[in-house]
Amino acid sequence: MAAVPAFAFRTSTACTYNNNDPRCVEVATNVPGKVAVRNSVTGQTVEFTELEWTDFLAGAKLGEFDVTP
Repeated sequence: MAAVPAFAFRTSTACTYNNNDPRCVEVATNVPGKVAVRNSVTGQTVEFTELEWTDFLAGAKLGEFDVTP
């Protein structure tokens, strides 16, 4: 049985990581069929299928998740 590859997380270039405020979101797309999102502070990870991730990004680009006051 082949070993399952570990997620290789990367941080967005829009993230201005700073040791006093280390809040960044990290994403890994190196495992076929999966996308993982990790909180850089807690290390908590959420996994999505490629389709779920694609649908989420499409909705975000359309403003589906915008917060309105």
